Amino acid sequence: MSAPIRVLVCDDQMLVRTGLVTIIGAQPDMEVAGECADGRTGVELARAVRPDVVVMDIRMPVLDGLEATRLLAGAGVAHPVKVLVVTTFNLDEYVYEALRAGASGFLLKDAPPDRLLHGIRTVATGAALLDPDVTRRLVGRYAARIRPAESTTPDIPLTPRELEVLRLIADGLSNSEIAAVLVISQETVKTFVSRILAKLQLRDRVQAVVYAYRHGLAT
Repeated sequence: MSAPIRVLVCDDQMLVRTGLVTIIGAQPDMEVAGECADGRTGVELARAVRPDVVVMDIRMPVLDGLEATRLLAGAGVAHPVKVLVVTTFNLDEYVYEALRAGASGFLLKDAPPDRLLHGIRTVATGAALLDPDVTRRLVGRYAARIRPAESTTPDIPLTPRELEVLRLIADGLSNSEIAAVLVISQETVKTFVSRILAKLQLRDRVQAVVYAYRHGLAT
């Protein structure tokens, strides 16, 4: 039997935090590595206990979830921790900032428990968690901000097929949906995604979405 997924829960609302801890702790393949009510303590705990996933609220005292995520998973962090951000829907701008800060994905706070658990398991494997509808709204709304001011776009080292896959990723499509659109197997899609991430030196699909908008490949 594989080791359980160790989860650190960071949320300043006691009822929410207790609910998350209870749900996660009841799973046979998970264990709660710790809990806290502010971002600073979250960063310190994460560095001390090295959880597999941090479930991170955005609005917290002392240090908010955005800066905590940046310190744990942002560019230049030697040993990044996987962060799953939870937020309310009307804070989608903060979600965008969290993804830029290095979060591996996000969930809405009103998501059912099974979606939370699926999210934790997904992020723990190294995959990104993106809800297609929210992704379209979120990244689409801030596309102008993501794009550089320069009018010229650098050469992108991808084949035409890889560019096609990247655009579909930016549209929020899953591997199975991409496979259906391009009439190829899911294994082939996985191969394309791996190549794209490697060629562009991106960590996950979240960064691929931002890259696509930044370089004008999606609108």
